[in-house]
Formats: sequence, structure tokens, C-alpha cells
Amino acid sequence: MKISMYQASVPVLKRMLNNLADILQKGAAHAEAKKIDPAVLIAGRLYPDMFALARQVQTATDTAKGCAARLAGKEIPKYEDNEATFPELVARVKKTVAFLDTCKPEQIDGTEDKSITLKMRSGDLTFTGIAYLLHFALPNFYFHVTTAYDILRHNGVELGKLDFLGKP
Repeated sequence: MKISMYQASVPVLKRMLNNLADILQKGAAHAEAKKIDPAVLIAGRLYPDMFALARQVQTATDTAKGCAARLAGKEIPKYEDNEATFPELVARVKKTVAFLDTCKPEQIDGTEDKSITLKMRSGDLTFTGIAYLLHFALPNFYFHVTTAYDILRHNGVELGKLDFLGKP
């Protein structure tokens, strides 16, 4: 059995975004239980030149909605990038999942050879659909979800591998 472009993208992105929402809610609960200002965690970084937690979440959601929209031939939703609280970050993640729900298999399946061009500061990058999904979008998405997890874990939030992977 072949795996489809849709199966390799939208359900994978949705699962990890839902896991990310749960991780963020655990971060909020941790801040409340430990009497930590949530803004400290939201501004937390692993290293000074890396994005803070809020920007990691924003980038993960941008990557997910951009991936699905590009493959489906839809306009990429624009978000304000002004989330400053855990509830706002969770809402952004859920809004992204809702957008992914609008992307249907018939819009994405068969896009393996579709030309996808990204405008980057360093110049345009052009991919086939399959190369974009497997070698750019998914790795970038996982990088930012993992880094968000790591920032919270580094700051004492009790998270484990199943929080990241989700329960089967």
C-alpha cells in the first residue's frame, strides 16, 4: 500500500499540533502550581540566539499551515504573531488545526511533483511537492515543536516522551 501526500502531511501535522497544545497547557499548569510568572516561560529560550517559546510555537504553526496550504493550492492564513500568554498560544495552535481540517485529501494527493517555491531572504528555494514535504516542511515543523517542548522541559515542566509523541 502506498502512503499518500495527504496522509504524510495533514494528519501528521494535526497530531503533533494537538500534542503541542497539551504541552503548552502543562506549561501553564506548571507556572500556576509553582507560582512562576507565565511570561517567564513564554519568553524562555534554550540559548540567547534562539527563538523564545512563543516564537517557536508561532513558527511551528506557520510551517504547518504553510505546508498544507501550499500543497493544497490554498492561500496561507495570516496570523498576527502577537501571542503573549499560554491561552493565546494554545488558541493559535487550535486555529491552525482548524485550518488543516479544511485541507482535503483530494487537494493534496497527487502533489508529489508539484513545484513549490519559497521566497527566502537568501533567495528562492524550489522543491517538488514530495521534497518540500519530506525534506523541508516536516523537518522544520518538528524542529520547532521539539524546541518548544525542550524549552518547557528545561524550565522544569514535567513532560515525558509520550507528551511529545502523544498516546497511541
